[in-house]
Amino acid sequence: MENEPLLMLPGPVPMPERVRYAMARQAINHRGAEFGRIYADCVRVLRSAFGTSHDLFVLSGSGTAAMEAAVANFGKGKKIACLVNGKFSERLLKIAQRYGDAVPVASPWGTPLDLRGLAKALEGGAGMVTMVHNETSVGLKNPAADVGRLCQKHDALFVMDGITSIGGDVVEADSWGVDVAVVGSQKCLAAPAGLSAVSVSSRAWEELVTPAPYYLDLAAYRKSAGNTPMETPYTPAVPLFLALREACLILEEEGLPARVARHVRMASSVRAAAAAWGLPLFPKVDGMHAYSNTATAITVPDGVADADLRSRIRRLGIEVAGGQDQLKGKIFRIGTMGAISAPEILATLAAVQCTLTALGHRPAGDGVAAAYEVLAG
Repeated sequence: MENEPLLMLPGPVPMPERVRYAMARQAINHRGAEFGRIYADCVRVLRSAFGTSHDLFVLSGSGTAAMEAAVANFGKGKKIACLVNGKFSERLLKIAQRYGDAVPVASPWGTPLDLRGLAKALEGGAGMVTMVHNETSVGLKNPAADVGRLCQKHDALFVMDGITSIGGDVVEADSWGVDVAVVGSQKCLAAPAGLSAVSVSSRAWEELVTPAPYYLDLAAYRKSAGNTPMETPYTPAVPLFLALREACLILEEEGLPARVARHVRMASSVRAAAAAWGLPLFPKVDGMHAYSNTATAITVPDGVADADLRSRIRRLGIEVAGGQDQLKGKIFRIGTMGAISAPEILATLAAVQCTLTALGHRPAGDGVAAAYEVLAG
């Protein structure tokens, strides 16, 4: 690993060797029985991670493709209320603006969602709501169950971006009232980038638009998935499917509850380190919102340049993320998702702590020791 960077980002993340090796084989017939079994394995495990019994499809496209598929197939012509409190919820808003009458229900980045504003938008006729469950741009987890209850009360479709929570945190799409949920392959699933998955409720199918988009036509995916062997409607990225199947089998072997507990423990250790350093976390949480368990956003201390901090850490072979757009230079983010555990966390925190000191900032306490107590407890 000495020549490979340690990616402690909110995706992509380090991949297990089994996942990497799965791609290193001869091509297979994507209309044959072997591919059908591979696809079926992915769907079986992903349904569990999504918390759904509904239809689920794997798309050859990144998480943004799944976001667009969700809106384009079910939101065209609708009034769409878009909950915004970070970078990726803004992306969903921009997608919705291309297909429907998108109404932003916005809060400052990193602050709780405006659920009163959402209720007003629903009372005003919004027929779809979009929300990012885990907003890694600010390190904040949004209250999906509460949003789902509002959507059900007003008979509106609920589209949830679970790209950075599914496979790493508790997600219960069906019981939360989520009609369309999406995930990306390179986040908590620890697979290569380039695939995404989308689940669709029976209620959503009743509101399928026509004409649907061509490549992202979810009705076409449903039809092909019903074939024997199971297929995709268009040529899939077969090597990525091979890798995703292996990543899903690893998830199944670890067990979803254990995997979620591991992510919670890792994120808790990073938060403990930040508290020991005396560095505040960026997001504002309340009784409904919580800190993300897959990416922690920490405020850059006065007198330290974010670019210097991250570049010095990068020279040690570890990559952490900075802030995006309006948050550039104000926060740095440590990812805690995928195929990592205590050694990677402690190495990263040691690099951050030593680099802060080298840049002239004296941490209030020993963050590495604080994280160790969480990880070893």
